Amino acid sequence: RKALNHELSKLFNKMWDADINRLMPGKDYTIDLQGKAGAAQQGDNTVQDNAARHLFHNVNEECLKSIKTFATFISLLDNYETSTGIAEVVTPEEIVENNCFLDAILATEVMKLAHEYLLKKNLAKPNLADFKYQLYDIWFQLYARKEGDRPDSCGFEHVFVGETRRGKQILGLHNWVQFYLQEKRNQIDYKGYVARKNKTRPDKDDQVLSIQFSWKGSVKPIGSTFIGVSPEFEFALYTIIFLLAEERVTHETVKIEEYELQMVVCRHGRHIGTAYPVLLSSNSE
Repeated sequence: RKALNHELSKLFNKMWDADINRLMPGKDYTIDLQGKAGAAQQGDNTVQDNAARHLFHNVNEECLKSIKTFATFISLLDNYETSTGIAEVVTPEEIVENNCFLDAILATEVMKLAHEYLLKKNLAKPNLADFKYQLYDIWFQLYARKEGDRPDSCGFEHVFVGETRRGKQILGLHNWVQFYLQEKRNQIDYKGYVARKNKTRPDKDDQVLSIQFSWKGSVKPIGSTFIGVSPEFEFALYTIIFLLAEERVTHETVKIEEYELQMVVCRHGRHIGTAYPVLLSSNSE
């Protein structure tokens, strides 16, 4: 495991503290962890379901509607064809929605901290309009998941919306808002939490979880996600690691609040391929 990155930990904690749009466990939402997930393989559809109820017991939808970054984020979730191999068509309305979302997050303290840090490292354009264009390219520019195929994917779709491959595999889908909304429509079935080796169960206040679920007929044996955080918080974290890194797959160990995490970011050329947190430990042990 890579040594703890103190510089990034310090920055990410500052961003965590500045994340005024984050929802609070027990106050703005409640989760129901239920049973521990059984062993499963990717695409295995006979997996045991150890959670009869939804993961999200309730979420204050007023927050999702009234907080601008959540509202603009949610409007993007229906813009994608989840099947890889099917070319994405981006309409003029969707381009407007992408820009509204970026404008909303760029107005937050979290993204300001990210921008300042990247400026110091000479990795971002000082002008906000240029920085926004840079973010657009990293996250929304379409590419083909497989060589030479149709442009069927982008970083945003993979990380925040989720994709499926040949109906057998779930790719991405590391965002709690998308998870909640899909669960509400009975599209996602939460199967239970994934405990770390020799560790106790997570508790309902944990804001990083490893979970197992099925979606669109496939099972994701383990997926990890932040819970309750704002879209700008995740967006900022992943963008910073992406821009700092050279290699195709980057693992950074950071400590945010009481969570020791390995942040994984993979690049697809100049764009984000995937990004997610892996929980190494939290204080509830």
